[in-house]
Amino acid sequence: MLKVSHLSVKYGRTTVVHDLALSLHDDEILMLVGPTGCGKTTVLHALAGLVPIASGEISPGTWRATPEQHVPPEKRNVGMVFQDFALFPHLTVEQNIGFRLTDASQVDHWVNMLGLASLRHVKPGTLSGGQKQRVALARTLAHQPAFVLLDEPLSNLDAALKDDLRWEIRGALKAAGIPAIWVTHDQEEALSIGDRIGILRAGKLEQLDTPEVCYSQPANRFVARFLGEASFLDGQLDRETSRVSTALGDAPGFAVNGASGEVSILLRPDDLSLRASDPGNGVISWVRYEGSARLYAVQSDAGELIKVRCNHEIQVRPGERVDLCITTTHPLAVFAREPGTSATDTN
Repeated sequence: MLKVSHLSVKYGRTTVVHDLALSLHDDEILMLVGPTGCGKTTVLHALAGLVPIASGEISPGTWRATPEQHVPPEKRNVGMVFQDFALFPHLTVEQNIGFRLTDASQVDHWVNMLGLASLRHVKPGTLSGGQKQRVALARTLAHQPAFVLLDEPLSNLDAALKDDLRWEIRGALKAAGIPAIWVTHDQEEALSIGDRIGILRAGKLEQLDTPEVCYSQPANRFVARFLGEASFLDGQLDRETSRVSTALGDAPGFAVNGASGEVSILLRPDDLSLRASDPGNGVISWVRYEGSARLYAVQSDAGELIKVRCNHEIQVRPGERVDLCITTTHPLAVFAREPGTSATDTN
């Protein structure tokens, strides 16, 4: 288990990570997401011992690091997987994986596990990006680290390769039974791969929970917007019936942070439907073709911009009027409406 308690990191007088606290079980994968500059990579560097910590404690059980008791990187037994692979160009696949390793059985195990057997005597210069990343991961896992840190490991790969490789990496980490923290800018990757997600903003952890909870029950509007397309619609919450009355109809809802009375309800694009209709209750602002679906932005007659995802067979053009309605049956997150703001404002 990896345990991080009240971790803070400063660059000069500026605090870039604030009071971070989390713990990971032996085979748990935590996806760390947030805007550029929020402190994700700094967290990884602090855990690896590459930057000093201002306060708090890091411990995987075999060692303990504090501001007063620094443990150098080479003593931490931490595995790191980078986006640029960091392979030795003059060594073969087998030699890269086994570099400074005395147990050759670990090399054979991960070469076979990650489908590298036919490449073991090849040098990195002839490998594809996906193959290089498999070698980098095999090298990391062969050294049996206390935990693994992955800094956007798939960002240099094409979209078609990413989907398969992310699942291979997850499978390898689970097979190794090693806790991992995986930094990514890809929200879809974070939601599908992680056992839990941590959302950072300005060095502070806004929410730490399962992907489903963070997506459907976000702690605030920032988390809601960061993890996917989000629209906010003004409404009135009845706490007794847990239903919200809106211009697009009633919907089940649950209050976030004690919201009541005049509220804003969170709508994901799949929570609604639309059909061409005149007069309807809104007009199409824009449309994006996504292959199997189309994403529409609808300016409702009440003044909100609502995003709706429909089957690709539904075709409505910008400027046409539509009838928009809430179709979901599961409770939606409801936030307090701030005085002087509309539902479309960002928190």
